[in-house]
Amino acid sequence: MSTPPTLARRLNEWGLLLGVIGAVIGFIIGFAVGTHAIPYSFDEDNSLGSDPGILLGYALSVVGFLAGMGFLNYPIGRLLGAKRPTEEDNAYMHGEGGGLTRYFRMTTDHKVIGLQYLVMILAFLFIGGLGAMFIRTELLTPSPTVANAQSYLTLVGLHSTLMIFMASAAIIGPFGNYFVPIMIGARNMAFPRLEALTFWLLPPAGLILLSTVFLGGFTTGWTGYAPLADQNVLGMDSYLIAFALIGMSIGLSGVNMIATIMTKRAPGLPLSRMPIFVWSVLVTSFLGALAAPALIAAVLMEVFDRSYQTTFFVPAGGGSPYLWENLFWFFGHPEVYIFVVPAFGLVMEMLPVFTRRPLWGYRVAVGGMVGIGLLSFVVWQHHLFVSGLAPSLRPFYMFSTELISVPTGIIYLVALGTLWRARTRFTVPMLFIFGFFFNFLIGGFTGVFLSDVPSDFTLHASYFVQAHFHYTIMGGEVFALMAAIVYYLPKMTGRTMDTKLLRFQFWAVFITFNGTFISLISVGILGMPRRVISYAAYLQPLNISATVFAYGLGLSMALFLGILLWEVVIKQKVAARNPWESLGVEWQVPTPVPLFNFDQVPVAWSLPYDYDTGKPAADFGPAVPAFSGA
Repeated sequence: MSTPPTLARRLNEWGLLLGVIGAVIGFIIGFAVGTHAIPYSFDEDNSLGSDPGILLGYALSVVGFLAGMGFLNYPIGRLLGAKRPTEEDNAYMHGEGGGLTRYFRMTTDHKVIGLQYLVMILAFLFIGGLGAMFIRTELLTPSPTVANAQSYLTLVGLHSTLMIFMASAAIIGPFGNYFVPIMIGARNMAFPRLEALTFWLLPPAGLILLSTVFLGGFTTGWTGYAPLADQNVLGMDSYLIAFALIGMSIGLSGVNMIATIMTKRAPGLPLSRMPIFVWSVLVTSFLGALAAPALIAAVLMEVFDRSYQTTFFVPAGGGSPYLWENLFWFFGHPEVYIFVVPAFGLVMEMLPVFTRRPLWGYRVAVGGMVGIGLLSFVVWQHHLFVSGLAPSLRPFYMFSTELISVPTGIIYLVALGTLWRARTRFTVPMLFIFGFFFNFLIGGFTGVFLSDVPSDFTLHASYFVQAHFHYTIMGGEVFALMAAIVYYLPKMTGRTMDTKLLRFQFWAVFITFNGTFISLISVGILGMPRRVISYAAYLQPLNISATVFAYGLGLSMALFLGILLWEVVIKQKVAARNPWESLGVEWQVPTPVPLFNFDQVPVAWSLPYDYDTGKPAADFGPAVPAFSGA
């Protein structure tokens, strides 16, 4: 017999609405207390400085939002001696019978959270892409047209920071959360509420960042360098709070993923048989868990510098701007591999499916990922080559930066080895995978010049660096993301996308992407610095080229989003159960995936790459023994 719902469950049904109400109330209380009860100082015309009312308002708005969403219901209830949630309450919290409403409240089902991540990331990437279109429009002419220097720098900072936010979770957010528990035979994450928290920290972070336009913006770019950050207007506070939230999300997600992979694996699944994507998530999770605290510490110190006249980054008071640079890039360069390593994992997970042969050098690829994880913590100071870094340190960081290309190259060779003499099926995901390899190769070649001290002195802070970064992240991670969306959408939603339109979209995005950033590589070599609104007239033809291709790139990405919405949401084209004939365990469970993944968890596991080019997939059994419901 069913039991009546508890108060916590009834409140959870209104989670998002209560969250918004809690955020408004929290901001009002925080702003009032911070403004009237906490001393602070502005300059004489109140144009610079920080307002504790804004900072405390943002902080309490996030607390109020999370409280309204229901994150405090369980701990407060237990402290007050409330009854434990019933089985029906736990099932409801996990998303049972929730329909679409479960996507708008706190849910502990990792599959729901994965889809929440996917929708949020696509939405914010679209907003960030609009910013890129505005930037390229302004740079059509050598002189300012619509924006002034202040608003242009704010636009550049908003675009880059927002894209970095979303790129941090672009792979692990949707696909790590959705598929890692299934791939290791777990019924859920180790800490389901913590997993939900890592998602619900991000929407407030994005909105707080966007609110900077109402507070004067910020002119530091996404790196937030001191002492410029100390001298910035109130919009800088939005940047700091948003970055603190994203750091918390990355760190907590890393801890949860590590705990899940190390403790929740099914019997018979040792580390040596984990799917390669799970390995990539494990390595990335260590990076996030270890690097994010440095970012959070730097942000807190900058908050105190701006609001309470501490001098962590102010030389006149005994501080040093180099402290910010070191703390930021100690997080910032491992973060680059937080983008790339899971993208490589996804690509290598899909490669055997479309080449119909085993992953070549599985253990070598795992070693390459571990090598990247270890070396990524000893390369960050190459960002300080032109900042006055002690010359005696430059050879070490130049060598370590060049050394990290070895494990990265090993992973690349594993992928090429899998392609060697394979009867490759040129599906849409495979096209995006080839695009990933091509773009990442250019990103790697251009990175070699930036790891070498003499050439870095010439190219640093130019559009060459910007193009290199986009080749590595957008050309690498975003192409892998699009491949994974097309590949995994039938499992995640039971729907599929039109392959003819997607083939056209691939070639459109591939050509326009390369046209845009090859133009920017060229303009960077010719000496155009980043973050400038005016430039020499002789650079205009290349800037026009970059802008025209960028418009095409924006349209092609909008086409991808349009196809996704039309085929999945409106047309709802039903997909086959296993359209790619994959042997991966995630494709052996039913579609839709059961609430707790498995009725009976398999106990004997093998690597899911037992393909042979000469035989169809139907000639092979599943990678794991059959289980109830499969």
